[in-house]
Amino acid sequence: MLALANKIRSTRGFTLIELMVVTAIISILLAIAVPIYQKLIIRSKETVLRNNLFTMRSMIDEYTIDKGKAPETLQDLVSEGYLRQIPQDPITGSDQTWHVIMEDTPIGGATSSPGVFDVKSGSDRTALDGTPYADW
Repeated sequence: MLALANKIRSTRGFTLIELMVVTAIISILLAIAVPIYQKLIIRSKETVLRNNLFTMRSMIDEYTIDKGKAPETLQDLVSEGYLRQIPQDPITGSDQTWHVIMEDTPIGGATSSPGVFDVKSGSDRTALDGTPYADW
């Protein structure tokens, strides 16, 4: 009976080899999953950036058509109700890093000051497709 009790007691736990195999399998799965997860996060930030740029460019166009002149700053879009707030650049993490492109010749005539013609990301990084975010 004592031999039976010792045999039951010795088969309850895992051996060191079994624990090492499980740890190795988990490590391999993590090594595969982490880069995919990081790429997925970057791809979602790129999607948000494209959406923010599209929205701001559309609102700049609407403001220009409605007012007969381009907005002088992005903040004009907010103060006139075209945007609730200036969207955040998801790549830089700030709403202050947008690169604003001013128009060459003012739409309102030679007497008015040049306004915002286009907006681009202020990031110096490169997208997954190889193009710089600043060129979008």
